[in-house]
Amino acid sequence: QVQPVESGGGLVQDGGSLRLSCAASGRTFSSYAMGWFRQAPGKEREFVASISWNGRRIYYADSVKGRFTISRDNAKNTVYLQMNSLKPEDTAVYYCAANSAANGGFRPGEYDYWGQGTQVTVSS
Repeated sequence: QVQPVESGGGLVQDGGSLRLSCAASGRTFSSYAMGWFRQAPGKEREFVASISWNGRRIYYADSVKGRFTISRDNAKNTVYLQMNSLKPEDTAVYYCAANSAANGGFRPGEYDYWGQGTQVTVSS
């Protein structure tokens, strides 16, 4: 079992950058795929990026490809989301989630453990 805790959200201007971190408790962190999702007001939670347990399989939503980078440090039980060239439409609560299927997935229902989320607001 792992318990993700997100940090690093905040307010940033259009075109700016933020790095989100997700620290996960539990000795089995390295066996989980990790994903980032986001949810804007009035919208469904959507996939942003995922990374397999060993970091070799990485996937991005088309809307963030080329701007966001997901990475992980298993020694620190932490996964990161570097967000560059942020746009107002990236404004959402960002969630970190753990998936016991080692290669991850694109749907929220495939993830077993969720953090509380961190707010990202991009002003125009």
